[in-house]
Amino acid sequence: SHHRLFSSPVGPAFPLSPLAEVRIVRPRRRSAGMAGEQLKVLDALDVARTQWYHFTAIVIAGMGFFTDAYDLFCISLITKLLGRIYYYDPNSTSPGTLPPNVSAAVNGVAFCGTLSGQLFFGWLGDKLGRKTVYGFTLVLMVVCSVASGLSFSSSPKAVVTTLCFFRFWLGFGIGGDYPLSATIMSEYANKKTRGAFIAAVFAMQGFGILAGGIVAIVVSAGFKNKYDVPPFSVNPIGSTVPQADYVWRIILMFGAVPAALTYYWRMKMPETARYTALVAKNTKQAAADMSKVLNMELEEDAERAQRLVVDQANNFGLFSKEFARRHGLHLVATTTTWFFLDIAFYSQNLFQKDIFSAIGWIPKAATMNAIEEVFRIARAQTLIALCGTVPGYWFTVAFIEIMGRFWIQVMGYFMMTAFMLGLAIPYHHWTTHHIGFVVMYGFTFFFANFGPNSTTFIVPAEIFPARLRSTCHGISAAAGKAGAIVGAFGFLYAAQSRDPAKRDKGYPAGIGVRNALFVLVVTNFLGLMFSLLVPESKGISLEEMAKEHEQEEAA
Repeated sequence: SHHRLFSSPVGPAFPLSPLAEVRIVRPRRRSAGMAGEQLKVLDALDVARTQWYHFTAIVIAGMGFFTDAYDLFCISLITKLLGRIYYYDPNSTSPGTLPPNVSAAVNGVAFCGTLSGQLFFGWLGDKLGRKTVYGFTLVLMVVCSVASGLSFSSSPKAVVTTLCFFRFWLGFGIGGDYPLSATIMSEYANKKTRGAFIAAVFAMQGFGILAGGIVAIVVSAGFKNKYDVPPFSVNPIGSTVPQADYVWRIILMFGAVPAALTYYWRMKMPETARYTALVAKNTKQAAADMSKVLNMELEEDAERAQRLVVDQANNFGLFSKEFARRHGLHLVATTTTWFFLDIAFYSQNLFQKDIFSAIGWIPKAATMNAIEEVFRIARAQTLIALCGTVPGYWFTVAFIEIMGRFWIQVMGYFMMTAFMLGLAIPYHHWTTHHIGFVVMYGFTFFFANFGPNSTTFIVPAEIFPARLRSTCHGISAAAGKAGAIVGAFGFLYAAQSRDPAKRDKGYPAGIGVRNALFVLVVTNFLGLMFSLLVPESKGISLEEMAKEHEQEEAA
């Protein structure tokens, strides 16, 4: 049957009789009528025990995130290879590298696409429904993943231009996944474990980064064994075999596989009941959809349901005074905290290559051939993901319903500030004690993931009213991506040394790594301050959190 996948194999979800009226008694000011009541179908979702459809939803929404992370992070594994293939200068004694502006474009164009996609699809998800838009973003991701590996031509300019074009639209599709995945999961979940479920969807990002590393390791190892060529220092031209061109294409195109696999299940998913009932105002359809999902009879008394929906239907828009009064500070909190977090989170790529080279995980470029370099970079990134990135996400899943969103976010920001200070103040000491630096650095990112990186994704999906939920999540996520662009590019230029000998080729003088770390300390501290505005949504129903029952103040 259409919703078979979502029906629980365990039988009915509740001990309640299907027609049991559940009233939520709320101390808040009541509006005319019985606004404290809740639609049965939404109440049923709130109190449902954890069952099969919850896990199905986590996997379906999570696979989108898995693909997102794979696509966004795998580019850093192949930029060095692109430099060697397309930007080799025969007169130079070192392997080819991407010029600063090309490097910024290749790495950053997907972020720009993501930012636009978050705003556009976030808005569209509230207009057309979560499910409709969800399928479209996936198709866009599959097509663009494949196309970005097909940027055929021999001239560097044509390859980079077509690559950037498709990476932009790939990012655009990925952007849509942020607000939709979070909103769908929060609207499907029950009150008790909602935070953990949204966190689990987000945690798939860790596996996506890991998968990117593993695919790159496998592909490069295979090519390395088949084409065993001398390093660059021995044979500058022979060290980059023509077949190396396939390596980066295969790695990029593999991103289409997980997305394509989940398309069928995404299309099977019924629209969320909260959208159908509260936004589309079709309570009958919502009850029918959720009856199949929850595997129990749900019948809404039509008249009562209609009255509740009309009663709860506050019609204020995003730019109204009423929205500013109720949720203005919330939106400020979710956008600023996500912005400051991503500055720190995406600046990590800067330090990674320096750290790896310093501790000898990645030798000097000239001592390797092109494919071996991809293998070494991928191996180092995979180790970091395994030890530092993945565990933090799952700590959030485990503790979010115990500690709550607020405390995890505040603690995470506090620890990030502290560890970054620990890196910055004795920076000259760390230049000789590499292992200590890596440990401190690892902890910074552990607390980003067991902290604001997860909570900034969860909170916006819980605290806004249903008809603006996806839009507000999109706005918050886009602010985050703006931070990512600052983190990835602002710091690429800022972290360059004042000493010309130590700068990367083609870059102007910057403030140096130590001062860049101090700037990150400040951004983390600002994130900590703005986190104090974040409301706690642990264990509270979405409607209560968004004050859907409250009437608008008479103008």
